[in-house]
Amino acid sequence: MIPHTLQVTLSIAVICYFIIILYYLKRKMLELKYTLIWLVAGVVMGIMIYFPELTVWFVHLIGMQDNMNGLYIMCLAFMMMILMTLTSIASRQQLKIRILIQEISMLEKRVRELEVRTEEKKKSE
Repeated sequence: MIPHTLQVTLSIAVICYFIIILYYLKRKMLELKYTLIWLVAGVVMGIMIYFPELTVWFVHLIGMQDNMNGLYIMCLAFMMMILMTLTSIASRQQLKIRILIQEISMLEKRVRELEVRTEEKKKSE
């Protein structure tokens, strides 16, 4: 179904994709827990390259007649899944940052109060 040259080209692209992900992981530009999202995406791409019949079967299962439209919808759905995952991660990070800012502010206030008390004790002695 997929021409051999296209399959080889896509295979090389997926291999390069995995190399880039592993490079980012090695350089600590991407954390392991976030890398899993991208690795799953690469595995799905690899499956679609080597087993295009699964894509055709799934497209017909959801009731679409044209394979390209089905592939387009699957790509959109997968991108939406990745975006939702990354949005969830960003939201959790924002909450953690807000809590840390509040804790730092409370600690700074306590330090200032202790400095004032220390200065008052020195003056009174």
